[in-house]
Amino acid sequence: MNKIKVLLAEDEASLGMIVKESLETRNFIVFHAENGKEALELYQEQKPDILVLDVMMPKKDGFTLAKEIRQEDKRIPIIFLTAKSQTSDVLEGFNHGGNDYLKKPFSMEELIVRMKALLNRIELKSNSDHIKIGDFSFNYTKQTLQYSSEIEQLTHREAELLFYLVEKKNEILDRTYILNKLWGNNDFFNARSMDVFISKLRKKLKKDTNIQIINVRNFGYKLIC
Repeated sequence: MNKIKVLLAEDEASLGMIVKESLETRNFIVFHAENGKEALELYQEQKPDILVLDVMMPKKDGFTLAKEIRQEDKRIPIIFLTAKSQTSDVLEGFNHGGNDYLKKPFSMEELIVRMKALLNRIELKSNSDHIKIGDFSFNYTKQTLQYSSEIEQLTHREAELLFYLVEKKNEILDRTYILNKLWGNNDFFNARSMDVFISKLRKKLKKDTNIQIINVRNFGYKLIC
């Protein structure tokens, strides 16, 4: 089995070295950068399988770096490391293409579990490029939603959430389950964030009046089409 290649961008040298050495003892290959500019160069040279990016870095911050990488690769998993905890910061990370958000301090076990979960989801979805949702065509790989000749680009987070809704089409998608799967936990701030993304998807799908995303009180959401 091929080793997983990780790009770790962390400007705190001691923390970066600890994470790098810990991951390497668990059979990962780790490329460590101490600033955003170096991280972008390593990404282009090494083609890693997953990115672990500190938000606050010199030369190029983690959000900017993720945004630039997303222009080249829509699918590579991205985990942000940060001491920030406000809802707006979490939303900004997701809007720049992040898949997960890990607050410092964190355990290596938690980081590894989240990395493997993201990689497993990417593998499972590799053949899910063309999905019919009513009159829409959803391309997970390209993260697009097509209605007739109109093609709309989705954010990475929107595409992730829509995929899970489609998987459970006409059934209840459990709120706690999807929060833990996509946001890492089901706390209040993540729940608020998910509500925002559900609202965005409703607006994008409203051209087909036979499609609804309904709230199922105390349980979750249901995609009806």
